[in-house]
Amino acid sequence: MKVDFLLIGQGLAGTILSYRLLEAGYKVHLIDDAHPSSSSKVAAGLYNPVTGRKLGKTWLADILFDEIEPFYKEMEGFLKQKFLHPIGIYRPFISFEEQNEWLAKSADEQFTGFIKKVITGPQFPGVRDDLGGLLLKKSGYVDIKSLLKAYRAWVKKQGMLTEVRFLAGHLNKSSEGTWHYGQLEAKNLVFTNGIQAKDSNFFNWLPFTPVKGEILTVRQEFHSREIINRGVFRIDMGNGLGKVGATYDNQNVDLMPTDSGKKEILDKLEQLISAKIIEVTDQQVGIRPATIDRKPMLGKHPSEENVYIFGGLGAKGVSLSPYFSKKMVEFLVRGEELQKEVNINRFFKYI
Repeated sequence: MKVDFLLIGQGLAGTILSYRLLEAGYKVHLIDDAHPSSSSKVAAGLYNPVTGRKLGKTWLADILFDEIEPFYKEMEGFLKQKFLHPIGIYRPFISFEEQNEWLAKSADEQFTGFIKKVITGPQFPGVRDDLGGLLLKKSGYVDIKSLLKAYRAWVKKQGMLTEVRFLAGHLNKSSEGTWHYGQLEAKNLVFTNGIQAKDSNFFNWLPFTPVKGEILTVRQEFHSREIINRGVFRIDMGNGLGKVGATYDNQNVDLMPTDSGKKEILDKLEQLISAKIIEVTDQQVGIRPATIDRKPMLGKHPSEENVYIFGGLGAKGVSLSPYFSKKMVEFLVRGEELQKEVNINRFFKYI
């Protein structure tokens, strides 16, 4: 079988890029090993325009956040399944200075598109928000697990997915320059397998800085229509359950859940929400494919023809994927230049 693009990995990056390529009229095939370290499979899927301890507008927010909800709504229509959840994010203030700062920013056109309301006193029962907080819009979460499962079922039904545990040794290049994997023949090879791309001979020089993240599911006497986010996020899952996270560990990058990670999340949750935690019902671990400069890695291999990468999306994959997948397709099919902040040519010095 001949295809235009062979994608290695069906996490969030592979799913969205392959969808974009199919939409553009190209023949695509995916190879995926269902690796348990895939951050896509356990990620909470938040998209949040204001992040960090200092509550700064996220990188390229004005461009990225216009793409997010329309794109995932389109995929919902395509797969006939709901996984997009547009929900306000509430971030309690920790000082009067912060409160005053955001009262001023609420009139600044740089922020008005993302601020639903600045609240100056406690308004959310059960939340420790004596000074009020910032209620954001253009925010929410994507149920990534459901998205990947639905898309996987669709591509599998179309005969466009090969499930394999080990890829090494089975991928070969012909004298004509096409890539072969079993009966597959592809003009182009794209690595969309997150941190595993570093295990290939093509991209083992890229400076990935993997980050371990742990997420809990807790049973708690608390309900909120908003995502509560300060120190940790809490997404209300209904039936008294909440998804809470996440830790960031770049020292012990393994798939083992830890008591220290659990304690860190629960301690921060108690600082955020006063409601009693009844039990922890689940603890999950994923490895984020972060990069040394916290920017995605897109582009062409420096010497191998028709070998590309679309990855390094890190903790903000849900926000970054819709826009940068579109830019990646424009690069792949029309040769349009990628912006320097994400182009892997910024790392050629590491080869």
